[in-house]
Parts: sequence; C-alpha cells; structure tokens
Amino acid sequence: MTRLALFGAGRIGQVHARNLMTMPDMKLVAIADPVASPAREDLLTRSQARLDDAESIFSDPDIDAYLIASPTDTHAPLLRRAAGTGKPVFCEKPISLDFRQVVDVAEAFSRTDTRIMLGFQRRYDPDFMQVREEIRSGRSGRVQHIVMHTRDPSPPPVSYVKSSGGLFRDQAIHDFDMTRYLLGEEITSVFATGNCLIAPEIGEAGDIDTAMMTLRSESGSLVQMINARHAAFGYDQRLEAVCAERVFYVANHPAHHLVSADARGFTSSGPISDFIARFAQAYRAEMEAFRDMIVQGRPPLATLRDGVEAQRLAEAAALSLKTGRPVDVASVR
Repeated sequence: MTRLALFGAGRIGQVHARNLMTMPDMKLVAIADPVASPAREDLLTRSQARLDDAESIFSDPDIDAYLIASPTDTHAPLLRRAAGTGKPVFCEKPISLDFRQVVDVAEAFSRTDTRIMLGFQRRYDPDFMQVREEIRSGRSGRVQHIVMHTRDPSPPPVSYVKSSGGLFRDQAIHDFDMTRYLLGEEITSVFATGNCLIAPEIGEAGDIDTAMMTLRSESGSLVQMINARHAAFGYDQRLEAVCAERVFYVANHPAHHLVSADARGFTSSGPISDFIARFAQAYRAEMEAFRDMIVQGRPPLATLRDGVEAQRLAEAAALSLKTGRPVDVASVR
C-alpha cells in the first residue's frame, strides 16, 4: 500500500484525490490545506485522511509520496522540501511564477534521485496521444503547421487572475507544452500579441484575456495558438495538425450526442462544459501514470524539464507582448 500526502484540497486537488481513491493500492493519509471549506471537510471525511501541515508531513517516515496541488506560490518551497526526501512527487503546473525559482527548483532536483512528475494532463488524453503518434511515426510527412484553440467558458474571478500568473503562465502553458509534446522538438521563437476584449476588470488587474501567438520550431514548423478567457458556446479546446500528406483534427467533445431536427434545421449539443469534465479520462490516466512511477519506476510523460521548458515559452510570450517583437526562446534564462 502506497501512502500519499496531498497539498491543496481545492478543485484540482479534489480531482486528483478522487482518482487516487479509486485505486486499491493507493491511500491518501494526510491533507495539508489551511483554508477551511466544505470541499476540504468532505475530502477529509471520504478519504479518512488526517488534516496536517507541511512540516509534519515531510517529517513523517510513513508517507511514501507527495501530491502538490496547492496555490502556485507554494509550489517552489514545497518542491524544494520534497526534493530532499527522495520520495516521488507530483506537482501541478506552473512550478513558480518567478522563472528564476523554476530554474532553481530544477537544479535542486538534478542533485538528487527524487522522481518528479508535472501536471500536464493533455499528454494523457487519447485524442492528443493519437495525433502525437501519427506525427512521430512520419507516415503523414512533415508537420507544416499546428493550430490550437483554447477558450474558457467564462472569465475567472479577478482574485484568481491576480495570483495565477496571467493568461500565458496559467492557461496557455498547456498549449505551450503541447507544441513540444506533439512535435518532439524545441520551439526557437515566440511572437505574441494580445488585448483585453472580454472582461475589463482583467485588464485593470494587469492581464490580458485574449491572445494569439506564433511559434517556430527547430525544424521550421509553425504553430498558431489562440487563447481567450471566454467562448460564447462554452469550453473550446480544438487542434488542427497539418502534415504534408494528412491533416489531423481534435474537435470539441459534445456534452451529449443527440441531434434533433425540425423545419428550422438541426440542433446538436454544445461542448462539454469545462476542462475538468473534458479531460476527465486524461486526469484519471495521469494519476495512473503517477502510481506507475511510484510503484514500478516508470517514467512519466511530463517531466520536470517539460515544466521548465513550457514555462520558458510562457515567459517568452510575456516578453514578446511587452516589446511587440518576436523573442528568441534561448535568450529566456
């Protein structure tokens, strides 16, 4: 039996905990979250875990692994503590809002044998995995360009915007990661433009809510990323990969497959309402991969280096937006 500690009982922490609790060889024994909430109390009751603090958790020799799903500004300190224990750790993205701390954490882990997995659940989505397999097989020829759409169903609260690191580090970081995952090579340049066109309060908080980014890979393939905090029809998550011989599409998943028709035309379902529901299967597979890393030592699809490089692209995009010019990714140190 693997005994785990969870840091953060918020929305994403709840998702990971529920998935782990379905696995008979995994047991959640401790939860660290200083914010009292009905969700935290419900999770404590269902898991029968104890409410604890970081100091006690890291000094407990009976805990086998750590799952970090707490607010972003706590990730780096928790990861530094976890690195010294030698116990497997899963951490949600981003590693830190300060890229210098991101690099420092990576260096701390490089000096240990501690295994770590980053929370990029799209790598475990069957649709994205199949597109990657097709691209990497070479059967369809060279990738010419990839287009990705990511739009939330509604803008997040301003309080979240102020602590999330902004659209690039919070939302678009998944798309930055997906470019490297699909292409299997690094991105060399990023050009970003954006504006606040949806929620004025987001602009007043110093962020943007709408962005378009153009990326160039080492081999010259182009990627277009379109990100926004709102889509009129709900959660929007689509991908198009144009190769020399074939084109691959990942469409929005409908909430249901019923189509009705009358004299006015055909009506079908809107997309699944949010990212947690859309990627429910991927989140489950992600925790199964974490279990396999703990028990079997199997390498995860998303490593600490993947977290560093995805955030390097986010930092490049932020710099490009500020300067109005393309940014050489290698210069972001």
